[in-house]
Amino acid sequence: MGADCCVSIVRSRPLPDGFPVWLRWAALAWLLVWVPSYWHTWGASNFVQLCDIAVVLTCLGLWTNSRLFISSQAVSSLIVDSVWMLDASWRILTGHYLLGGIEYLFDVRYPLGVRLLSLFHLFMPPLLLWSLRRVGYDRRGLVLQSLIALLVFTASRFTNPARNMNFAFTDPFFHRAWGPPPVHVAWSVLLLVIVVYLPTHVVLKRVFPEQAAL
Repeated sequence: MGADCCVSIVRSRPLPDGFPVWLRWAALAWLLVWVPSYWHTWGASNFVQLCDIAVVLTCLGLWTNSRLFISSQAVSSLIVDSVWMLDASWRILTGHYLLGGIEYLFDVRYPLGVRLLSLFHLFMPPLLLWSLRRVGYDRRGLVLQSLIALLVFTASRFTNPARNMNFAFTDPFFHRAWGPPPVHVAWSVLLLVIVVYLPTHVVLKRVFPEQAAL
């Protein structure tokens, strides 16, 4: 009797419906702290960075229970954040960078508290994977993120070339431009989609089932 009762209780538990309220408020609180801090330190143009856009869209995805936003940013961030962590670890261990682009993390001219906010790269992958496990993977994430990347790379060409936002002016490996601006942007987006987004999409599609739309 007791065992049957326990089984009945387990079966009657509601399935997850979006994200917990506390997590949604935590995402909003993060944006209220993180956005002004980054804006004051690095300026509005810094939010053209794909990794910063990922933070904003992930938080919006949590707040609005949007599986599409979460899925698109998983496609965008899982490999990139892992490379960021590898580059930061390499810098700490050897004093050198593998790819670069994270020099700001060790630049003492910037407030330590703001630089520590960049450690969101450590927490994004587990958060995104947990979220996908909860709500499933939306296969439209690949298309959405590819369109976002195209728009972001185009917008990056209107920022300061010295900052080389998203490597929209020169690539991170050979440090050169691959033709005129439209050609370089097109090749950069294509390479990002083929090397980063598509493999991530294939893995996520197999690992996480697609559930009913939220």
